[in-house]
Amino acid sequence: MSAEDRKLIDAIVGMREQEAVELATARLEAAGEPLEILDLCKQAMDVVGRNFEEGEFFIPELVMAGEILSQISAVVKPHIAVGAKAPGERRATVLLGTVHGDIHDIGKNIVGFMLDVNDFEVCDLGVDVTPERFIEAIERHAPDVVALSGFLTLSFGSMKRTIEAIAEAGLRDDVKIMIGGGQVDEAILEFTGADSFGANAMSAVNLCRQWADA
Repeated sequence: MSAEDRKLIDAIVGMREQEAVELATARLEAAGEPLEILDLCKQAMDVVGRNFEEGEFFIPELVMAGEILSQISAVVKPHIAVGAKAPGERRATVLLGTVHGDIHDIGKNIVGFMLDVNDFEVCDLGVDVTPERFIEAIERHAPDVVALSGFLTLSFGSMKRTIEAIAEAGLRDDVKIMIGGGQVDEAILEFTGADSFGANAMSAVNLCRQWADA
């Protein structure tokens, strides 16, 4: 990781809003890769999430970090939206939501608009989404991929229950299911019964590409 990368991450984790936005803007003006900036934001949010889990950060810090990320996203998104296809030309549909019991949407939002600008149709259900709402949305939108997001460790049980409910509804074979979040790993993948997990936003996009092109 370069010194410039570390500066941006530290500014976000340190809740230095103006500095973080200025650093991101400067990178763009210096022909920096927009997706790399978003990945650094995701790394910063992983740190924020760990600090929250460990009792070092509280709700106000999560809100502030989310506001910083929203501002950076607003600056970065126009630079990666060029050339995006119209909805009718999209390669696949992804149903996205933060699972029941979790209200964090920062990582989900990054993944959502990165999928959007990479030619996927995204249906975002928001946060605290019950298994029943996921099932209703699958039946309504017939997505190719269902992406379950969870920021806190308590969300893993909800992911598992959601996937079980999708199977009980007879829809499991119709979709690929991806999980994602700061603490997700191979063990959580096995626990939930998902098909794969996205370690970061770009890997989530790459997974969707692989499934869409299969």
